Amino acid sequence: MELSFQIKTFQELTTTSLYEILQLRAKVFVVEQNCNYQDVDGLDTKALHVLGYIDNHLIAYARCFAPGEYFPQAAIGRVLVEKNYRKENYGHRLLEESIKVIGTYYNTTSIKISAQEYLLKFYQQHGFKAIGDTYLEDNIPHRAMLKG
Repeated sequence: MELSFQIKTFQELTTTSLYEILQLRAKVFVVEQNCNYQDVDGLDTKALHVLGYIDNHLIAYARCFAPGEYFPQAAIGRVLVEKNYRKENYGHRLLEESIKVIGTYYNTTSIKISAQEYLLKFYQQHGFKAIGDTYLEDNIPHRAMLKG
């Protein structure tokens, strides 16, 4: 199965694609992780949206921010792959694409993320290094990580 990516600003999203994004984020972060949190946080309008499709079905997603929009560095967040597709390395492809988007659109390699602690090794494989102590974000242990 071929994973293809689209990069969109908020203004370029159709109502259908926005609905698919919000539905997938709720499916993974709210239902699957049993986490009640405010997903629609007002930051989507500032982000570049990285959408990963297989056969016109959204299965992977991340949002990227310019330096200063979320952290002083560029940032990647809301990184997810639909559960049925996680064994296919699509998460790695999504993160690689997101890092490429940061470099292309924001001309920087300095990226900060707030990673769920159980995914530290995944992000380390892409050059991120954990900094600081563990903290709770929406009742889930996280660590800040930097790349570049």
